[in-house]
Amino acid sequence: MTRTVYVNGEYLPETEAKVSIFDRGFLMADAVYEVTSVLDGKLIDFEGHAVRLKRSLDELQMAEPCTKDELLEIHRKLVELNQIDEGLVYLQVSRGSDGDRDFVFPSAETKPTLVLFTQNKPGLADSPAAQKGAKIISIEDIRWGRRDIKTVQLLYPSMGKMMAKAAGCDDAWMIEDGHVTEGTSNNAYFVKNGKIVTRPLSNEILHGITRKAVLRMAAEAQMEVEERLFTIDEAKEADEAFTTSASAFVMPVVEIDGVALGDGTPGPIAKRLREIYLDESRKAAI
Repeated sequence: MTRTVYVNGEYLPETEAKVSIFDRGFLMADAVYEVTSVLDGKLIDFEGHAVRLKRSLDELQMAEPCTKDELLEIHRKLVELNQIDEGLVYLQVSRGSDGDRDFVFPSAETKPTLVLFTQNKPGLADSPAAQKGAKIISIEDIRWGRRDIKTVQLLYPSMGKMMAKAAGCDDAWMIEDGHVTEGTSNNAYFVKNGKIVTRPLSNEILHGITRKAVLRMAAEAQMEVEERLFTIDEAKEADEAFTTSASAFVMPVVEIDGVALGDGTPGPIAKRLREIYLDESRKAAI
């Protein structure tokens, strides 16, 4: 089935969607994005994604393409038109185009480009990957310094995914100055003696919407959480580990650099947090 997508105010068949070749998102990765999950035909954590989108736009001095209410309406209409029960809505805003290529930002009158599309993902909540757990490798983090801004500069994370695949694993955690920053598309955690450890928020990592929700839910469940820097060797000695992201929710990690964690199967805290997150998110979905 041909999807209906959204481009600058129009709902179009994906085969008819067009963006200028001079668009700065295409030429310079001068764009930001968000991905919102859909469960039971409803949006998960939309408010958090909308707030983070505005922050990313503000940090890059990029104009908002429309209001939050308008964004919500576009999301809901795409979910309806494409009959998404479980899946994702991808949103991208670029600085647009004034008709040519230049390093200097276009004039303030230049309209940003707004694009949205859906991805149908049946079984997203009951993912076999989550039941099996992920195997990861560690790689050097050589990205730019403002990882807190959710830009489309995803070449190195994509390369990291391919490095993991080449090693027969599922993903990679990145290391900078001896400490784990985050995964290629997720925030990273390990558990030792019942305590959840994750890196604190800063410019060095993405301020994950799922991260925020999961840490709140962990606290409400009276789980101990410590936000601090940690090494990959600490993680290898952990009882269990996991990642969080909007598209994978809570994903257990069962192996790091060839070292099995615990008994090599998803740990109890990761599994419980996934259950809590899915349950609470479904109740709050809009």
